[in-house]
Amino acid sequence: MVVPVIDFSKLDGAERAETMAQIANGCEEWGFFQLVNHGIPLELLERVKKVCSECYRLRESGFKSSEPVRTLDALVEAERRGEAVAAVDDMDWEDIFYIHDGSQWPSNPPEFKETMREYRAGLRKLAERVMEAMDENLGLDKGSIKSAFSGEGRHEPFFGTKVSHYPPCPRPDLITGLRAHTDAGGVILLFQDDQVGGLEVLKDGQWTDVQPLAGAIVVNTGDQIEVLSGGRYRSAWHRVLPMRDGNRRSIASFYNPANEATISPAVAAGAGGEGAYPKYVFGDYMDVYAKQKFQAKEPRFEAVKAPKSSPAA
Repeated sequence: MVVPVIDFSKLDGAERAETMAQIANGCEEWGFFQLVNHGIPLELLERVKKVCSECYRLRESGFKSSEPVRTLDALVEAERRGEAVAAVDDMDWEDIFYIHDGSQWPSNPPEFKETMREYRAGLRKLAERVMEAMDENLGLDKGSIKSAFSGEGRHEPFFGTKVSHYPPCPRPDLITGLRAHTDAGGVILLFQDDQVGGLEVLKDGQWTDVQPLAGAIVVNTGDQIEVLSGGRYRSAWHRVLPMRDGNRRSIASFYNPANEATISPAVAAGAGGEGAYPKYVFGDYMDVYAKQKFQAKEPRFEAVKAPKSSPAA
């Protein structure tokens, strides 16, 4: 199985219908697909790679003294002493930092801010075009998903970026790169390493590589798209495996609802039947997700479901 690769430029040409069908298939059958010819200049992507890699070089010494490294070193030492050891299941072999419009951004390298502002501006527009394609495929009015994410225009949707590196791991059998999970938010756009693999998506019970593809943007649907689509689109489980060789770079941007936005199915529920997905405030969902990120999503939906009023006595 291969994660679908879609030529996004064909959305505006004679092959629009076929391209829309490919997007629908990616959302319905995978929850993951890759876009090429997406409108983000390849020259800009090269600059993004450069500044993010330089950021990690400035942070590398910090990772080498981090808890995952110390924990793995302790396990290896215990193993040398003949002790039985078990793989770590509560942390990830990952160096990360987050940026969004209201956060503090790295000042080094000097080109980081300008490059990432330009990249994020283009990516935000791409995310909105992808959401408009979803609107159309779901039979919704153009702009429906964006409107839901903004609380019908009253709030600004959240757009954040997570810059990750997964350094070479001497014992990938004892720790994960990033534990399996679904994403809490809306539409996720990932600019992944085109040399070092490791990202996998769960498809039909089988872990499948999200193949590195130069210049591509990987799109995956989060929990909020699953709810809005009434389960027609599913947020997919995915994970990152640590690698012995190669430092994997991963730049994931999240187009999420505003915390104040109310989320509920915009189309009739699918196989789950009526009431399969609740109506709730996104910020409340994020409170639950923060504690249950690496657990099944269904209890999260249940946790934010408003209690039914008791019948009058």
